[in-house]
Amino acid sequence: MKNFILLLTIVLSFQSCSVKEKPEFIGVSNIKIKDADNITVEITADAMFKNPNDIGGKLSTESIKVYVNNVEMATLVSDEFKVPAKDEFTIPLEVSIPTDSIISNKSIGGLLGSLLSQKLKVQYKGDIKYKVLGFSHTYEVDKTEDVKIKL
Repeated sequence: MKNFILLLTIVLSFQSCSVKEKPEFIGVSNIKIKDADNITVEITADAMFKNPNDIGGKLSTESIKVYVNNVEMATLVSDEFKVPAKDEFTIPLEVSIPTDSIISNKSIGGLLGSLLSQKLKVQYKGDIKYKVLGFSHTYEVDKTEDVKIKL
């Protein structure tokens, strides 16, 4: 009898919590240069989501590449993020790029143009993966924005 009551409680608990649909990927915003010095340039962005489900889950970045002036500069790697239930939330997308790679020969023409216009063209491109209770979904990220350089 105790086992039956325990099993019934577990079944009712799982029945009340459901994954109705995947969280909605709203987009990427706030791409900006967080910090820059002669060693690294730190670029940040926010990936925005809305979760209509009763339960959370986890989000992980799947090799999001960061391009500066159409040249691949870095691959974003981060820990898994917890997804809150029934909430809008953002996850930070931060990357540090060595300054010398931006000034390398392959991008020197773009860099000179950027210095004159005081803008860098920054692109985040890759996948973010959502996982919960054996269910998963992949969101494609492809966002480009001109970021002002503060000289």
